[in-house]
Amino acid sequence: MKFISLFSKTPNHKRFSYRPRYWDQAAEERKEREERIQRELEREQGLTPEGTVDYRARISGSFHSARRRSNKSSGELNLVLLRSGVTLFLVLFIMAFLTWGTDSLYALLIFVPVYFYFRFKK
Repeated sequence: MKFISLFSKTPNHKRFSYRPRYWDQAAEERKEREERIQRELEREQGLTPEGTVDYRARISGSFHSARRRSNKSSGELNLVLLRSGVTLFLVLFIMAFLTWGTDSLYALLIFVPVYFYFRFKK
């Protein structure tokens, strides 16, 4: 048991200060686009030499445009369909097992090898 000391500080609760941040993606993209256009106009007017190229902006712009162009690949869609099919099969098998008992298990043991035989037969 701890005795309260008169000469030491008692611990206080920890304070938590949360300042929410606001991020406007459209405004940020608009600002970057305006800056890029301003730099291009300065380059065209001859205010800045041709040799100074902002590689960082070009690279980040390439990544942004690639992200917008990319969509879900068909491989991911096939994987989702396969997972859904397996889950549906397992749920139906459990329901059949609870309804008909071991007969459904025997039917499964016959069905699986026949399925794989026809699946891989060429």
